[in-house]
Amino acid sequence: MKTRRTLLAQAYILHALAYRDTSRILEVFTREQGRVSVFARGVRGPKARLASLLQPFQPLLLSFSSRGEAAQLITAESDGGPRCGLPPAALLSGFYLNELLLKLTTRHDPNGALFDGYQHTLQALASGAPLEPALRGFELHLLQELGYGLDLTHTVAGGPVRAQGYYHFRPADGLIATSAEHSGALLGSSLLNLAAGTLRESRELADARRVLSAALEHCLEGRPIVTRAVARACVGSALVPKS
Repeated sequence: MKTRRTLLAQAYILHALAYRDTSRILEVFTREQGRVSVFARGVRGPKARLASLLQPFQPLLLSFSSRGEAAQLITAESDGGPRCGLPPAALLSGFYLNELLLKLTTRHDPNGALFDGYQHTLQALASGAPLEPALRGFELHLLQELGYGLDLTHTVAGGPVRAQGYYHFRPADGLIATSAEHSGALLGSSLLNLAAGTLRESRELADARRVLSAALEHCLEGRPIVTRAVARACVGSALVPKS
């Protein structure tokens, strides 16, 4: 099998697993190759030159070679852009983004638009932007890039979603008109503002969390999100839908 070399790929580390004494197995998200598993030798320990660089949420340029499913790291360097170290309040949200990518994307399936959306969201979190609108925007973008047709402007019957109307969301179908008295009814303005990327009010954010959580759970097919379980212990977490 011919060895393939990839040079200076834009990448982020999604997950790292310690291997033996000084090595790691990295799960990285690249712009041109998609998600790739990379074996990195000699990157652990006090004398490891790359230890401080190979961290989550940092924009990297990775060079690696591969002959099959896994690749071997050749070099790593900063991409020269602003470092995206997240503030403590945003760390759990950052790991949540990484977990979604790990569980809902496939290896070697490039998606430049999704990579750009992930990078944009990290930059927003790093700048101290409100967590909930940033997370909801990424979740919606992720679902769209996965091919999950989440139509927030029309019902399954074909009628337009109206700002003052109320709707029920079925993950396998879509939006169904209902009444305000229906348990879990979603306000039409919430859905329209989610589609437009203009979420602001608490009701809008709560509705957006419910519909996107249901859609993601449908795509996950029963696989749990670990960061959500952690978030349930955190009062007011932006990761857990409000009842």
